[in-house]
Formats: sequence, structure tokens, C-alpha cells
Amino acid sequence: MNPDLTDPVPAPAGKSEASAANAVSALPPVYAPLYQQIKALLMQSLQSGKWKPGELIPSETELAARFKVSQGTVRKAIDELAAENLVVRRQGKGTFVATHEEEKVQFRFLRLSPDAGNRLQPENRILEVRRLRAPAEVARLLALKAGDAVIFIRRLQCFAGAPTIVEEIWLPGNLFKGLTLERLAEYKGPMYALFEQEFGTRMIRASEKLRAVAAEGRISELLQVDAATPLLHVERVSLTYGEQPVELRRGWYLTRDYHYHNELS
Repeated sequence: MNPDLTDPVPAPAGKSEASAANAVSALPPVYAPLYQQIKALLMQSLQSGKWKPGELIPSETELAARFKVSQGTVRKAIDELAAENLVVRRQGKGTFVATHEEEKVQFRFLRLSPDAGNRLQPENRILEVRRLRAPAEVARLLALKAGDAVIFIRRLQCFAGAPTIVEEIWLPGNLFKGLTLERLAEYKGPMYALFEQEFGTRMIRASEKLRAVAAEGRISELLQVDAATPLLHVERVSLTYGEQPVELRRGWYLTRDYHYHNELS
């Protein structure tokens, strides 16, 4: 490999030096398989914003020449990125940076499926957006300090007009400056696509905890169900590059006509 490829990556515009340090620390040790070293270098280009969502990345031949490795080594690295939904291969067109605009990517993070019929896109109703100081538990899950600024969003999602999901979303205030109720209400695409396009924050993976709960108070009112109606509660922490948590999302799901679908491999 060309030794120049292991030079530290400069921090992208608007990011801290710590972000660049995270990118460098993500490099595998030099004794890692060669394709993993190439994968780490490709990840740096994604994380730094050199290759933007939806953009065509260089061909395997170009990358092999740039890194002075075989095309097969590059292909294996890209295969792993594709398996992790970070890039998308398109037959006859090349490999593109994945974007939350794509329907396939959207449903990675919305696992609710109807018991019968095809999946529908939800109708989103933004109920509340506030800038607050992070409660201790929220700060811990977002790797912030207690009292740091966060954006709080409450949203109702309906399917075919029927209230189905209530969500409470917490976002780091320093990453989402300028996010308002008006902007969210007027945006018609997926919320994650807005975060990606306007705030430069891409959700690449998430960790979830699920439990059964009973509807109560404001949640039962919004879902238009009786108190004690069984609901599925999902707590999700979404992460961007460098394993940085950038969203805490708590959702209450009415599963009367739906189920939570996941595939394990």
C-alpha cells in the first residue's frame, strides 16, 4: 500500500478535531487484512464528506490504482460497505453513497409492517419542537454532558389516516442548530433525509430495545386508544460514523394491525 494513504484525515468543515481523531482511530491495526485497511480508508472518505450521499464513488479500477492494491481487494472492501448499507451498487452504473432518500434505506429504520397488504409510507404530524437542556439519562445515551442543549421533537405517525406511532426524539443541539417545527412540518420526505441533507448527519446504524407497555395519559390520547391498551415501546439510539450517537428516539407502537419485522443473519 501507498504509505501516504495512512496520513491523518483533516477534520471536515464544521466538525471538531475530535471527529477527525475518531476517523483516524477507526483505522484497523496494520496487521489487519488488507481489504479491511482499504475499507477503513473508504470509510474516511464517507465520514469526511468527500463522497456525499447519492454520489457516485470512483470505480474499483480507479480505487485499486489509487491504493496500489488489487481490484479484488477493493471489491471485497466495497462488498462489506454495501452489506452495511453505506454504499449501494447499481448494475451497469457503479457504486453510490447510500442516502436516506432511497425507500430501501428508509425501511431499515421503520420496521413496522402491516399484517396484510403492502407497506405504506406514514403520514407525519409534527406536534412539538423545543430546544431544551438535556436530562441526565438523555445526555448519557447521546454521549453529552447533563444540561447540554438538545432538540426535542414529538411526532405522530399515521397509516391510512389511523394514528399508529407516537415518537419522542432527542437530538444534540450543536448538530441540529436551526431545526424548527416549521421546517419539519414543511419537509415532505423522510426525517433522516432532512438530517442528512441540511445538517450533514447521516444515521448509519442503530441499537434498539423493545418492551411491551400499556397505553397511558398523553400517549393513549394521541393514538386514540383506551388506557391500558397494549403497545410496543421501542427505544433507539442511532449512530453516525465513528460510532457517535446522534439521536435518541422513543416510540410507542399500536400493533393491532401491524407487527415489528426484523431479519436476523
